[in-house]
Amino acid sequence: MVLNSNRVEHFSSGHETSAAAATIAISGDAMPPLETHEVCLPPHKTTLQKLRQRLSEIFFPDDPLHRFKNQTWFRKLLVGLQFFFPIFQWATSYNFNLLRSDVISGLTIASLAIPQGISYAKLANLPPIVGLYSSFVPPLIYSVLGSSRHLAVGPVSIASLVMGTMLSEAVSSTEEPILYLQLAFAATFFAGLFQASLGFLRLGFVIDFLSKATLVGFMAGAAVIVSLQQLKGLLGIVHFTSKMQLIPVLSSVFHQRNEWSWQTIIMGVSFLVFLLTTRQISMRRPKLFWISAASPLASVILSTILVVCLKSKVHGIKTIGHLPKGLNPPSSNMLYLHGPYLALAIRTGIVTGILSLTEGIAVGRTFAALKNYQVDGNKEMMAIGLMNMAGSCSSCYVTTGSFSRSAVNYNAGARTVVSNIIMATAVLVTLLFLMPLFYYTPNLILAAIIITAVIGLIDYQAAIRLWKVDKLDFLACISSFLGVLFISVPLGLAIAVGVSIFKVLLHVTRPNTAALGNIPGTQIYQNLSRYKEAVRVPSFFILAVESPIYFANSTYLQERILRWIREEEEWIESNKDSNMKCVILDMTAVTAIDTSGIDTISELRKMLEKRSLKLVLVNPVGSVMEKLHQSNILESFGLEGLYLTVGEAVADISSSWKAHS
Repeated sequence: MVLNSNRVEHFSSGHETSAAAATIAISGDAMPPLETHEVCLPPHKTTLQKLRQRLSEIFFPDDPLHRFKNQTWFRKLLVGLQFFFPIFQWATSYNFNLLRSDVISGLTIASLAIPQGISYAKLANLPPIVGLYSSFVPPLIYSVLGSSRHLAVGPVSIASLVMGTMLSEAVSSTEEPILYLQLAFAATFFAGLFQASLGFLRLGFVIDFLSKATLVGFMAGAAVIVSLQQLKGLLGIVHFTSKMQLIPVLSSVFHQRNEWSWQTIIMGVSFLVFLLTTRQISMRRPKLFWISAASPLASVILSTILVVCLKSKVHGIKTIGHLPKGLNPPSSNMLYLHGPYLALAIRTGIVTGILSLTEGIAVGRTFAALKNYQVDGNKEMMAIGLMNMAGSCSSCYVTTGSFSRSAVNYNAGARTVVSNIIMATAVLVTLLFLMPLFYYTPNLILAAIIITAVIGLIDYQAAIRLWKVDKLDFLACISSFLGVLFISVPLGLAIAVGVSIFKVLLHVTRPNTAALGNIPGTQIYQNLSRYKEAVRVPSFFILAVESPIYFANSTYLQERILRWIREEEEWIESNKDSNMKCVILDMTAVTAIDTSGIDTISELRKMLEKRSLKLVLVNPVGSVMEKLHQSNILESFGLEGLYLTVGEAVADISSSWKAHS
């Protein structure tokens, strides 16, 4: 074997040998001559070039600057504006037909956003008016910065639940309402700062640790807890637990039976059945989406009218009460940026930020795929982050793209983010003129709206698929679900993320290896246990490693390979087959290697050499080949130690043995 700066060449007596000897031994059929190809090194690059390429692949896999290439300065300025402010991409081609579609969809989602905004604010233990504030400013900002055409922005149930749970553990929203509000705004600010930083630094892969399996379990558990918490409103209970675990909530429900109000129960259950029925109708007939979209607002109006008409006869139904009119008041002076609860605000902001970011990007990409356009994840992070930072200074709490509202927006025919502007305009009219109408709106209708919204988060079919496809994913799902139900929402999420990370570490530290055999009549080598027609090659043991080889798994791989060889020798002895002479390591799937991995291969070669076994490497990828070359380990493998394919290795080594026999 000769090494130079560009390639590694094989020089052997049988360079133009054929695979006949090896193939005849396998199937008895002669094969055409098989040429032995060279295994080349990748083109030479300096350390700086390698670093630049690697950083580019890590942080800029989509090459966001490709639009700026070969452009004039004016064109670059225009492209830059479109890149940072997507509104400039579609504003120039906007027309009346698009506006008509957006107005219809905007008014439709407004009918859903107004009652949901009030309901989710109460879920976060915030004044109901904050939910409406959060449905006004953030959608306007997102319409300028966001790249999704169908994302409907506003408060969401999961982020509201998590914020309410985490803040209530340290501060009571009833005993210290001002401090609680300050912490909520501060948490929103830190959530936005965290989100925008991830987008700016292009670190979006951080949220990938929240796998789909984790989210399925987490959202189902959160939905159950949220629904049970709403029994307070549906049953008319006044003194209810603030805890968010299953047992304390159920215990509080039954211990406070003396506070149950039959009037509240009858009205609450009736509206809940109505809302669930309209939801089922829209699910079975998507064209009737407007029924479920309009039903929450219709329920609010109808329940308010009923309470007004029956207020002299029914005294046990609690209502929202006074809501102030007017635009969002500034709240930058209320941000809690120093003091003993600062760590709580930061922690709450990061957790709610991750959850809302995950939901928003997932929803945006879902509807983008349906309409065949692309959503830039990093730009979305910046848009959602800046939206929340601005919202925290205008009396808003954490917002993101809601799946239920976005689905309605999509089905209503939204064409651009102008639908968010229309929705915000409708909320503005409500804030300025319609607030007094909510005075007699009963709390029970808010509870019914929340239950109807979150029940869709329980995706049992996804859990069944996880069980069928990947038991470890199902474990992450069920761990998240049970953790949320019985421990707490944040710890349930932490357990689920821990299980997901454990799964990653398990795959990294315990990679797959497989013994390969030849499919007769071909030069194809596949897993012996998977392909029953594949047969062993006499005197050869072919093993594939299906992962990078580095410090985290090098010891395991060495032990596993030696075990493979021992088991193969036992099989040979029991089947009276020809003795093993050569071990071929197929490195096609080894995408990377470090010094520990190189040392492992070197030690393995020495150990096999002492047992009169030859170790051969096949098809190392460019970066692996380069490191093997730089470490000088290839010199110890000799002339027949490195090949491009398994077939070439078998043919060349077999012919070499024949030549020496």
